[in-house]
Amino acid sequence: MKAVWLQGGQLRLRHSVPVPEPPSGEVLVRVTRAGICNTDVELARGYYPYTGVLGHEFTGVVERGPAGLQGRRVVGEINAVCGACDACRAGRRTHCERRTVLGIVNRHGAFAEYLTLPAENLHPLPDSVSDDAAVFVEPLAAALEIQDQVRISPSDRVLVVGDGKLGQLVAQTLGLTGCQLRVVGRYGPKLARLEARGIAAIRPDAVSAGAFDVAVECTGNHLGFGLALKALRPRGTLVMKSTYADTLTFNASTIVVNELTLIGSRCGPFPKAIALLLDRAVDVESMVQAHYPLERALDAFDHAQRPGTLKILFDIA
Repeated sequence: MKAVWLQGGQLRLRHSVPVPEPPSGEVLVRVTRAGICNTDVELARGYYPYTGVLGHEFTGVVERGPAGLQGRRVVGEINAVCGACDACRAGRRTHCERRTVLGIVNRHGAFAEYLTLPAENLHPLPDSVSDDAAVFVEPLAAALEIQDQVRISPSDRVLVVGDGKLGQLVAQTLGLTGCQLRVVGRYGPKLARLEARGIAAIRPDAVSAGAFDVAVECTGNHLGFGLALKALRPRGTLVMKSTYADTLTFNASTIVVNELTLIGSRCGPFPKAIALLLDRAVDVESMVQAHYPLERALDAFDHAQRPGTLKILFDIA
């Protein structure tokens, strides 16, 4: 099969990758659509020593699996867990001590014609959710995870730092809480997208020190982290939603003196994300800026890294 392969920091399209054979408890999915995430870009830049097929945002059709899933259009949670370690038994399954992660850790990903995942990871899709929208289930679930970790009320002043793909989704989901929301970014068209949905957007120089109860950092760079830290009032909460390719350094005294709470946040609830798409409570399809076949994988990655670009998709089948 064709697949986008990363090895030694080099991306290339391979035409002879074996179709994966699903082990017991797993299913074979024919991938129809997949999206390039910032994590994929950072992996290609050497963020983590991964070798294999990239990609973890996808939708596809079950080709081989349980009767209840056979032929169904699905999306899939990316952490495949053992179910037996201390973390799994304690209910911290996304932190399984022996987990593999689709397209990220020891498991070939979605930029290919086929992938395998445990049957328990898969979620059937309603017919009214398009393939383009379905690709957003994984990052939309990650955005929703914030509300499972931090209680957000209408009286809370919340700042989202970053107007990119993740920042757009985080802003839309937080906007549903009725909180006093601001999004800070640098790209006019991205900020205009938010304002068109009634979400206030500001530039970095308009962020007042100590003005927010909660700040969500979605940029993955030290400038964004510093801005989020500056924006928080004493005993505020900083949610770190991005991975960082470079070492992050900061003055920890600020956190101690102001008694700030730092929360790391990544994967989230798929059923809630699917429900939002089904209800059309968020707009994701307008974030798609281009479709590419796998044969043009390098062009797709180049496009994904252009300033101001939102979502780039692979049309696979």
